[in-house]
Parts: sequence; structure tokens; C-alpha cells
Amino acid sequence: MADFDWQVFCKNTIDGEVMPRCFGSGGDITYLDWMISAWGWTLSVALLALVVALLVGSLVGILRTVPNKWLVGFGEAWTELFRNIPLLVQIVLWYHVIPAMVPALKSVPSFLLVVLALGFFTSARISEQVKAGINSLPKGQRYAGLAMGFTLPQTYRFVLLPMAFRIVIPPLTSESMNIIKNSSVAFAVSVAELTMFAMQAQEETSRGIEIYLAVTGLYFISAFTVNRIALFIEQRVRVPGLIGGAK
Repeated sequence: MADFDWQVFCKNTIDGEVMPRCFGSGGDITYLDWMISAWGWTLSVALLALVVALLVGSLVGILRTVPNKWLVGFGEAWTELFRNIPLLVQIVLWYHVIPAMVPALKSVPSFLLVVLALGFFTSARISEQVKAGINSLPKGQRYAGLAMGFTLPQTYRFVLLPMAFRIVIPPLTSESMNIIKNSSVAFAVSVAELTMFAMQAQEETSRGIEIYLAVTGLYFISAFTVNRIALFIEQRVRVPGLIGGAK
């Protein structure tokens, strides 16, 4: 059986001395301090990327259902582009290639570049879900909205989207959980999130089992919390008789 040494998290990152209460003071930092800070970076990347993904993905998904071939074509091109290039490659492109082509981006922190890369990557997946949610509604709802005198944007706002988003909450929950896990690739551009912490702390302490178990636990807690929040929202907005609703 493995010989665990959980005191590794109480050790000073500089000299390896065990600190009281496992938290540093006076400028000292323990591995627990470092891990909590890394967890904060992970959640920050995931939350901001999720906001980008929801806004862009919803807009692109809507464009793919409007009666305009140019807008549909743009939406399809966006989705195919960002979902068919591996996430890690996209992050490297945003960090190394695009700033070379657009010099203004050289001053943008790598943290924000990762947020954009992860947000756009996930937006392609969310656009598929939003499109499917809208297309799953009876076509009569669109026609009814237009017949009542609504413009097309008003029909989407007041008739189609409120129902479509209720339908796609379960897949959006999965994407919200995935974005937390996918944020781990941010280590590739030196964002100090959980995966980078685990790699560096394991090298410094040679206690990989404890480090990776703790990091795994934090990823699980983060994703599980998102799942519970989304489930609560789904139950609150569920329409009886709709997909997944009570009969």
C-alpha cells in the first residue's frame, strides 16, 4: 500500500519546512497556498470561457436557423472551423501565431488568450446544441409568432429561444463541466492553473500521488458543483410536457 505523506501541502515551497496550519505567512507560500491559487486560476479561465462560449455559441446557433443563406453559411463555417481543430492546437495558435499576425495581441495576457481559445472552441459545440434546440420546436411556433405581428428577432426572443434553451440545458450542463476539464490545457502557455501546479509540485516534492489525488479531487468538486447548479436551474425552468418535463 502506498505510503501517503499529506504534510507535503503544509511545506514551504522555498525550503520545504512544514508550516503551522498549512498556510504561509509573511511572504512564505506553502503548496496548499499554491494549489488554492491554481484552483482559482482554473475556475477563472473556465468561467470566463463559458461566458464567451455561451454568448458566441448562442448567437452562432441562432444564425444557423435564420432564413438567410449568408448568415447560415457564416454560422456553419464558424462551427466547422472551431470544432475540427484540436483545442491544444488552437491555444498554441492564439498564443504564438495570431499575435505575430496581429501585433496588438502581443500585449494581451496569455490568460485572456486561453479564455478566447477555449471559449471559441466550446462555442462551436454550443451552437450545435442551440441549433438543435430551435429546430426541435414545431415550425408552427415560428409562424405563429410572425402571424401575431412579431418581427423575426422578436419571434426568436419571445417565442423560440425561451423554449429552446429549456430543452438544451442538459447538454449545456455537459459543456459547462467539460470546459472546466478542458481548462487544463492552459498549462501549455504557462497559465498557473491546477495542471501546471500538479506538474511543477510533483517535480519539486516527488509526491506525485498526493499532488495528483488532490488536484483530481478539486476538478471533481468543480465539475460536480456545476452539475448540481445546472440541475437546479433545469428543475426550476422545466416546462411540464416538454422534453424531459413531467407529463
